Amino acid sequence: MSATATTAETKTENTAPAVPMVNVQIDGEWKQFPKGTRLIEACMKAGSYVPHYCYHPALSSPGNCRMCLIEMGTPKMSPDRKPELGEDGRPVIAWSPRPAISCAIEVSEGLGVRTNSPLVEECRKGVLEFLLINHPLDCPICDKAGECRLQEFSVEYGKADSRFEDDKVKKPKRVDIGERIVLDDERCILCSRCIRFMNEVAKDDCLGFVDRGGHTHLTVHPGKRLDSNYSLNTVDICPVGALTSKDFRFKMRVWFLKETKTIDVSCGTGSNILIGSRENKVHRITPRENEAVNSFWIPDSHRLNYTYLHREDRLNEPVVKGEAVRWKDAVSAAAESLKAAGHSVAIIASGRMTNEELFLVKRLAATLGTDLIDIRPRAQKGDGFLVSDDGNPNTSGAKLLGIASGTPGSKLPEIAAGIAAGRITSLVVLGENPLNCGISEADLSKLSSLVVLDILPNAATKHASVILPGSAAYEKRGSMVNVNGRLQRLNRALTAPGHARDDWEILAELLRALGAETASSIEDLFKQMAAATPALAGLNLGKIGDLGVDLKA
Repeated sequence: MSATATTAETKTENTAPAVPMVNVQIDGEWKQFPKGTRLIEACMKAGSYVPHYCYHPALSSPGNCRMCLIEMGTPKMSPDRKPELGEDGRPVIAWSPRPAISCAIEVSEGLGVRTNSPLVEECRKGVLEFLLINHPLDCPICDKAGECRLQEFSVEYGKADSRFEDDKVKKPKRVDIGERIVLDDERCILCSRCIRFMNEVAKDDCLGFVDRGGHTHLTVHPGKRLDSNYSLNTVDICPVGALTSKDFRFKMRVWFLKETKTIDVSCGTGSNILIGSRENKVHRITPRENEAVNSFWIPDSHRLNYTYLHREDRLNEPVVKGEAVRWKDAVSAAAESLKAAGHSVAIIASGRMTNEELFLVKRLAATLGTDLIDIRPRAQKGDGFLVSDDGNPNTSGAKLLGIASGTPGSKLPEIAAGIAAGRITSLVVLGENPLNCGISEADLSKLSSLVVLDILPNAATKHASVILPGSAAYEKRGSMVNVNGRLQRLNRALTAPGHARDDWEILAELLRALGAETASSIEDLFKQMAAATPALAGLNLGKIGDLGVDLKA
């Protein structure tokens, strides 16, 4: 086969066929949308919001809540079966006398839609009236209050009064259906979002409806529990307060929470998240939509991995030889001990550090004249979905910056052997426990200096000559690269406790104490890093944005 033919074949394989566009009239204006677009999505892209309950962009559309009813029409046809055209050259719409659900219909050529006609408004009022007939009026104690779609739509689209006079149907309340979930069936509006999520996304078909008519309610299948590692996503997508998280239940009102956009650091996926905090305490973590990373979801194990932030034994004071000191004295002591060691220094960094911190660590190694620098690998068994095989959130960043240019952890045996043999007399450990890196506690005691930068004590910190208290991931700004090569941004949600400081600031001050120049702000630090790293050329923290940048693109 010739080179020309090969190139042509490659182009054919890589060029996806163009999706045909169709013309749709939405509230009097003609718009174009790709064929196959769901009508509700077309309406919202056109700026006409359609209220909904059962519809979710990442799930199938059962069309069972009827909240998304719209008025719809098709082109009026002439006797010769051709569309009649109006004065504007567009098809004349023949409107249907009855409403249609917009979530289960795809756009088609010449379709007409009205999202706010008198018919549509009356339908919405009727749907909401039926949904509220048996719904308990317990908003004051419901965890969903403040972000409940039933509350919001009742105010915006519902009636001010109710015509229902009979007793409400009673259903199961406070049902323990899983390790992390409580169900209140009286609040359920039978949208089936949770059922479809567990079936279609989590691949654990454990939920379903039982009984008929007004007594239909949600439950788990016999012999099953809602114990999937993705179960709490059902709480996120529940439009009312039927499913609640045991971790967040009765904990905080959502309108008191400050929400910070950042990324999860529990593994290499780097799922996008929102941290809900108040008074410097995390109360919940929820997923943030990013189709390129985690869609709308996050594993339960990751979203609940925040309690360590508030441990009472957090390191919050700089320490030299067991005594709390001022920051200036701690950094000076660390610098002097490293200078005294000459070239017999090794550095154990962490795949949990940001790119900016790792960039400074590399500069620190160059300043100290050592190439014994590595990160601790965290290989684990992923789930093929959002739990990565890499337990480090920034192994890719460490590789990109040359900290772990080969196999991560390959230099750790050499460092351990050097300490055991006395060739390495000083060790800098950043965010890791050296005892988990192949170094024995007996060998640690041989070191003339052990400089530790961390947020929590461990079995090795008692041997440290200098302890520098740093910040946790949600207490700092910076960037990381996930396992798929996507550069993403960390944003600060909390303030580090006590006198703890941002890791990059500590490293920068240590470098200055060693006689090296460095940046004075995180933005300048990123610029320096981008200038020295071709893959980051032209980028800054602002350009990363909320959804990140694909470095492989």
